[in-house]
Amino acid sequence: MKTRLHIAYPMVFVTDFAKAVAYYKTKLRFKVDYLYGEPPFYGMITRDGASFHLRHVDKQPMDRSEEDLLTAVILVEGIKSLFLEFKANGTEFHQTLKLQPWGTSDFIVKDPDGNLLSFASAKK
Repeated sequence: MKTRLHIAYPMVFVTDFAKAVAYYKTKLRFKVDYLYGEPPFYGMITRDGASFHLRHVDKQPMDRSEEDLLTAVILVEGIKSLFLEFKANGTEFHQTLKLQPWGTSDFIVKDPDGNLLSFASAKK
């Protein structure tokens, strides 16, 4: 049998697990697939075909304040409508919708822990 990789799940480190789950549910409209622990410290969230694992940490493993270090890139159909949806609900942007020189459009949101998530259109 030929080996084939199917999917990867970015691990998003968060210091306040309940606040992070609420953010991803209300601001980005992800659904909770499962939470683990009592109180929860690990879980998986999904919107359409994009999934993340959330993991509580006491301290963020790196300082992102000086560089644009992305936690994940999510390919999107309908990038402008998603941007407008997030804008309407008060999502904090690190970068607003922008046409890039390489042909994609993207925007970057910042979660409460400073994780940067890039939402990008597929290259045409």
